[in-house]
Amino acid sequence: MRTICIAILAASSLSAQVSYQRLLDAEREPGNWMTYSGSYRSQRHSKLEQINSDNVARLQLKWAFQMKTLETVETTPLVVDGIMYLTRPPNDVFALDAGNGRPYWNYRRSLPERINVCCGQVNRGLAMLGDRLFMGTVDAHLVALDRKTGNVLWDVVVADYTKGYSVTAAPLAVKNEVIVGISGGEYGIRGFLDAYDAASGKRLWRFYTVPGPGEPGHETWSGESWKTGGAPTWVTGSFDPKLNLIYWGTGNAAPDWNGEVRLGDNLYSSSVIALDADTGKLKWYFQFSPHDTHDWDAVQIPVLVDAQFRGRERQLMYWGNRNAFFYVLDRETGQFLMGKSFVTQTWAERIDEKGRPVRRPNSDPSREGTLISPGPEGGTNWYSPSYSPLTRLFYLSVWDFASKFYSGEAPYQPGAHFFGSVPARIRDDPGSGAVKAIDPLTGEVRWKFPLYSMPQAGILSTAGNLVFGGTDEGQFFALDAASGKELWLANTGGVIAAGPVSYLSKGKQFLSIAAGSAIFTFGLE
Repeated sequence: MRTICIAILAASSLSAQVSYQRLLDAEREPGNWMTYSGSYRSQRHSKLEQINSDNVARLQLKWAFQMKTLETVETTPLVVDGIMYLTRPPNDVFALDAGNGRPYWNYRRSLPERINVCCGQVNRGLAMLGDRLFMGTVDAHLVALDRKTGNVLWDVVVADYTKGYSVTAAPLAVKNEVIVGISGGEYGIRGFLDAYDAASGKRLWRFYTVPGPGEPGHETWSGESWKTGGAPTWVTGSFDPKLNLIYWGTGNAAPDWNGEVRLGDNLYSSSVIALDADTGKLKWYFQFSPHDTHDWDAVQIPVLVDAQFRGRERQLMYWGNRNAFFYVLDRETGQFLMGKSFVTQTWAERIDEKGRPVRRPNSDPSREGTLISPGPEGGTNWYSPSYSPLTRLFYLSVWDFASKFYSGEAPYQPGAHFFGSVPARIRDDPGSGAVKAIDPLTGEVRWKFPLYSMPQAGILSTAGNLVFGGTDEGQFFALDAASGKELWLANTGGVIAAGPVSYLSKGKQFLSIAAGSAIFTFGLE
């Protein structure tokens, strides 16, 4: 459906394109938020410091933008040159004045009546390159929009949505490419990661996360289980331009809780893959949870940091994994450097010297039920972590709990759920949540701020010595980045299942967060 234009964008806001060079230099433009995670390194750290630990208590709501939707808004807005671009579920796009929330245009997409998605018809955001915005859709398309008007420039099919494929993650624009992952592991899809030409929409390459016959790793799937192996790529990855490597997390193998029908390690599920940005060829991989039977996929955000580790300067990757372990990897080679649990875990005796977990006996799901920590939602999940180069701490939202894992039959039917049973919560163990600050050199938890429900909110750290997060009850809060002390709190009235962003509008710093069905923006009085 074509866009509805409400106003004409100011010429000054459109004078400069978002070139690849600007994306490379995104950290030099802290007044903008130009990618899903703020920069290619995905640290989700803002260098803005107008709002700081001394004045954050004076934050006030500046504007809110309500959207008509029954889904929780999970978008992370892009903000470029005073204009905010965001998505409304399932697949509408808005351009707003970042200073006051005034809408300029919106694009509304028509969708098929029935779409198979696991966890709601959500969309987590956009990518931008040049004068184009890029959005994946729940009917498994990739769409390019003119950022001045919202008009459709091209629209290509990524996969067959009737078989359970969908696109819910924000794409990543790299060079002349748009990198996009696929959702639908709960429907027995075969996962992949794609690159499309930003100008034409032509597919440039595809990497299958479940290798077929003759491909390396195919032998890790018994029989023909690879055909329905899952391993989706449903959260945005990161990029190292010097190494020319794209890093992306992959989902769990399918069916989720019945590993008997897919014997083997099931590569490249529950892994991080490092692909050549130009060709999509696999350079290395690291599998966090071989033969995962607990739904502990690795669709978390790879955080890239250059730092000294154990006496040597290295190009590092920090990863808070759903399986309850925090990892440090060498991002040039994939070498395992460290793994340490950050919440209670009862499934692994240890992580060996190569990074492979040594499982405890009888930790797999069973017909009678196996009690394991963490539960299926994991120690953390898809919500974004943050790394502050000032405190040198890694921040993430966590959930500490146990579940009984059951194994059952898993008949495959195209377009139907492909689970193999469902875990059960423990009635007398409600679980406990927190925002935790981890020292990535040791894996030790420096501090934790308690949460009283399972979190879905991403984390933002800032040069103002602040860490921002949120709760399912709608509380948007600021913590002291060094100590975890609460400094400010506002209640939005809606579930927060998105990451906050910070930017400048007319020289003033703002913070925006999606909550419930709205975007809330805060600034100093």
